[in-house]
Amino acid sequence: MSTTLAAGTSLDFTLAQQLTVIALCALTAYISHMALAVFNDGVRPFLLDLIQGRTTRSATTAVSFGLSAGFIFGLGAPMALSTGVLNPWLVFLPTDILGMLAPRKWLAPILGAAWGAVVVFGLNGANNVAHDLPVDFLTAMQQMSTPILFLFTLFPVLAITKQFGRRWGGIAGVLELVLVVMTMKLWPDMFAGALAMAVGVLMLIGLAVSKDVRQRRADRAAGVTDDVLPDDDPMASLFSASAARLRRYLPLFMVLGAGVCVLAQMHIFGGGEATSFLIAKGQYAEAAQVDFYRVFGFIPLIATTALASGAYGIAGFTLVYPIGYLMPNPFVAAVVGALVFAVEVLALSWIGKLLGKLPSVRDSSEHLRSAIGDTLQLAILFGSLMAANAMGGGLGILVVGGLYLLNEAMGRPVVRMAAAPAAVIVGGILLNILYWLDLFTPIKG
Repeated sequence: MSTTLAAGTSLDFTLAQQLTVIALCALTAYISHMALAVFNDGVRPFLLDLIQGRTTRSATTAVSFGLSAGFIFGLGAPMALSTGVLNPWLVFLPTDILGMLAPRKWLAPILGAAWGAVVVFGLNGANNVAHDLPVDFLTAMQQMSTPILFLFTLFPVLAITKQFGRRWGGIAGVLELVLVVMTMKLWPDMFAGALAMAVGVLMLIGLAVSKDVRQRRADRAAGVTDDVLPDDDPMASLFSASAARLRRYLPLFMVLGAGVCVLAQMHIFGGGEATSFLIAKGQYAEAAQVDFYRVFGFIPLIATTALASGAYGIAGFTLVYPIGYLMPNPFVAAVVGALVFAVEVLALSWIGKLLGKLPSVRDSSEHLRSAIGDTLQLAILFGSLMAANAMGGGLGILVVGGLYLLNEAMGRPVVRMAAAPAAVIVGGILLNILYWLDLFTPIKG
């Protein structure tokens, strides 16, 4: 399977695509202003204080900006420019901030639409300028695709090892390696990690469910009742009120689900790092599979924070991503996306209660998220150094690696996940300056 993209990625959108992005950015900014949903999981718990009037809009905006800026400029923009595919960090994190920032309800969608216009009209110009530079750092950044795609395959192995120990982790690792080699040999056109990830995730879920079932049987034998919150518990009351608040805005959430699903169906958007590269190469089924597995790591987090704060996720449980990639046309995608969001919002209370009875499954989702972060962190760093080598050889590695280490030494003003891609862009600009000063000769090929 080829993991190299075409030399010139394009961010030249059709009119329908442009209007979809602009309209969706306007809608997500409005929903953020209403404190109904945000994309950043770290911001969502702070919204309860805003909803209940215990904090100000400006304070919440500051929190959102602080938690999101590094991902927008260090990860979202570089990934979009290098793949030619939009991503949620670039599209939705800024509308979180702009929606919160807007002092009036009517201003929020205007600011969101303006950001959507910047994305669809400004990125292509920046993309063309960057590709015309003597040191084409955007094409070099496509080197990131191979480590991201292959190392990402290992996240179920890490999750199994962390939760169930070295023996099960070793078994999962050997099994995934066998499946990757077999896939490369028998089905060379398929993403090599697709089957391995499927088996790894199923193995993790099976181990977690089996542990919970055994524990429940042991509890029943010992006469222990289920640990369910009583109706008069303050936390149960909060969860119920939050779920009711979200259900009141069900039509708006259905419009949101339709919009996100349509954006995914247009194949100009990828829900994650690995997904963006798969979408760029036209491997939509594999992209759907990757994003479907990520869902298992985020359902408990999104459900519990939504029930605790009264604010949902902009992409819901992110099921609309893989579903959208596979839809035949935007009209079907809009209907299906709306229905998916309706089911998610209506089932939120039930999902919260179910997760309360499956502690090992909840733990699995935390281990999955942690493992995804660990694999991508290494893959992005390694890929960024490969990009540095492609654009500047040893000097490129010195500059990019040095900027990454400097960021670490300074206490990570740029979040670690975004630091390496940001260093590639800064390093690429610096190498171009050195070229214009006749101090550097670009690497050919």
